[in-house]
Amino acid sequence: MTQVKVAVIYYTSTGANYQMAKWAQQGAQETGAEVRLLKVKETAPQAAIDSNEAWKKTHQELQNETKATVDDLVWADVIIFSVPTRYGNAAGQFQAYLDQTGGIWANGKTINKVVTAMSSAQNPHGGQESTIQSIYKTMCHWGCIIVPPGYSDESVFGAGGNPYGCSATVTPGGEITTDNLQPAVVHQAKRTIQVGQWVKAGMGG
Repeated sequence: MTQVKVAVIYYTSTGANYQMAKWAQQGAQETGAEVRLLKVKETAPQAAIDSNEAWKKTHQELQNETKATVDDLVWADVIIFSVPTRYGNAAGQFQAYLDQTGGIWANGKTINKVVTAMSSAQNPHGGQESTIQSIYKTMCHWGCIIVPPGYSDESVFGAGGNPYGCSATVTPGGEITTDNLQPAVVHQAKRTIQVGQWVKAGMGG
């Protein structure tokens, strides 16, 4: 089977999307893919971070994690995003990262990337679906191949049944309370990588 390069790119404030990204990394590694786990740079002022103990703690714990760059997007065949919702949209830190990609987009470097996305909020209907869809809108502009989990596996139903991408319900302290989320994340990652293998093989990769 064709080996693919996978960028698992996450932004996290209190840790939930880091955990989801780690599960996606696990699924990707189980396929034999070459994987990079990458954190979107924090852009919030320190005063805002310090105002939330869970955010402050997570920021300190992850400050030395490898940061995502635009070059990582060019490198990857498959991209898995994990991003919290902010009022039904992707967190501003993640948007700031996407806003740096005009150069690679203009040069056709985003075309035919195989992508999927996940999200989290403090309640089951806190904007996860619209956040994932907002990411997918950008991916349409990029010319990507979007791979939602749909209802392709029983694990999707077990984790709440979001066909757009895995959705976590998270406490203010960053604890994921969604039942059976890990197998659904692993499945979503593996499904996306499988499509990435097909695409790369079909392109002579």
